Amino acid sequence: MASTTGNHTIVTMAKSCPIQNVADLLSEARRVYRERFDGDDANIAVCAPGRVNLIGEHTDYNQGFVLPMALPMVTVMVGSKTSGQNCCVVTLTEAADEPRVVDFDLPTELTPLLRGQPNWANYVKGVVQHYRVQPIPGFRAVIASSVPLGGGLSSSASLEVAVYTFLQQLCPDDGDQVAKAVACQQAEHTHAAVPCGIMDQFVSVLGKEGHALLIDCRSLEAIAVPLADPGLVILITNSNVRHSLTGSEYPTRRKQCEEAAVILGKSSLRDATLQDLEAAKDRLDSVTYRRARHVIEEIERTSQAVEALKKGDYKEFGKLMVESHNSLRENYEVSCPELEELVSAALEVDGVFGSRMTGGGFGGCTVTLLQAHATERAMEHIQEKYHGSPTFYITTPSEGARALRL
Repeated sequence: MASTTGNHTIVTMAKSCPIQNVADLLSEARRVYRERFDGDDANIAVCAPGRVNLIGEHTDYNQGFVLPMALPMVTVMVGSKTSGQNCCVVTLTEAADEPRVVDFDLPTELTPLLRGQPNWANYVKGVVQHYRVQPIPGFRAVIASSVPLGGGLSSSASLEVAVYTFLQQLCPDDGDQVAKAVACQQAEHTHAAVPCGIMDQFVSVLGKEGHALLIDCRSLEAIAVPLADPGLVILITNSNVRHSLTGSEYPTRRKQCEEAAVILGKSSLRDATLQDLEAAKDRLDSVTYRRARHVIEEIERTSQAVEALKKGDYKEFGKLMVESHNSLRENYEVSCPELEELVSAALEVDGVFGSRMTGGGFGGCTVTLLQAHATERAMEHIQEKYHGSPTFYITTPSEGARALRL
């Protein structure tokens, strides 16, 4: 971005934000653990990634297809087993609500863990409550994360899956990865009160380095789709805004989709076609019609995008990304001026295949597929055009949840 002062031109280069690596997060979490717990060292360490969804938005809770990838941004959890029934958890996440230390007793049949304050701790409690092997031992732990909160990159699922992976080291389950993802989803439903689909937890558990993951959200089957072309870059741009209506609008959209499915006589919109929708148009209000139209078309777009990716047809993939974004704006109405600015600016750059909002909407991030040589130019142009202060992340498809060596 350039500005002129007198006879001098000052050039401010847009830069991608360095992603804090797992080793540094682990080191910091261990240091705080020692400080907090009288010099003891943690003997368990795990991490779980956030995710970016390339295409297939608001289709997961409609039993459709999604195409996310796990990110190099992760939540790290370190800790140790204790002899009692108490759990003490510390978070290092700056954006977390206060307090950053919580103590709670393990659940029993008569005294389940309930929602409360601070809000971040509900994700931890929910996973403890829904862990598939009970009882579990008491523990103390420290959590650190490089997944930005409120950015639509699924910091919540990253935390849930990290906690579950930590509990697996304390008290091993049967290793069923799909059941693990479902348990984490249940935790978000009951303790965070968010009726999310399965995508975020699923890819955080099952992500594969160098691959996107096509997830069938009805059968819970996944296919790894190669995405490791060195000439290709996946650029995430964080708008750094989050509009307050996101919390109320998400369940509203889900309810509208369920109502549309009932009117169409389908168990979910996964089974509906555009012909079904048009035939029932006079029985749907205009808003519900548009919501259903987005979902039905987005499920088909996701299937088409996978075929394009398999063929290396990035131009076609990018076209589908743009169609997805336009539908999210016009039919699903979950975009906002900031996201529109970011996508519009990205699409003006030569070498960009496609760009779209990603995540629930009303702020958060965009994801852009582009040629590697165009990355710096794209960041500069977006920064020039955007009225806010964007944060850029150059990302690659990364590995799912795992234990870390200490």
